[in-house]
Amino acid sequence: MSDVNAFEAIADIDRTIHEPARLLIMAHLSVLESADFLFLLRQTGLTRGNLSSHVRKLEEAGYVEVEKSFVDRLPLTVYRLTEEGGEALQKYRRRMSGVLESLG
Repeated sequence: MSDVNAFEAIADIDRTIHEPARLLIMAHLSVLESADFLFLLRQTGLTRGNLSSHVRKLEEAGYVEVEKSFVDRLPLTVYRLTEEGGEALQKYRRRMSGVLESLG
């Protein structure tokens, strides 16, 4: 990849995933079948509001699906990476690997 192509690849990065908190959420969900809100809260170190906000953006992009239910009258929110989210994450990984290889 030439320097020009590397810069074009950087400009074309999926900014929804590239944001560090969202990348962290996507990374966790990529290795799990699903994760509940409290698990992601502990693993990411985000505040409740930040986690909710970032997951909402991933959901709006179609990368994460959210399932809300009640267990013993307590709310339970579970997140899963969608097929589209998994594909987007792999594309992001390939693009970033290519960019970093071309720079060094």
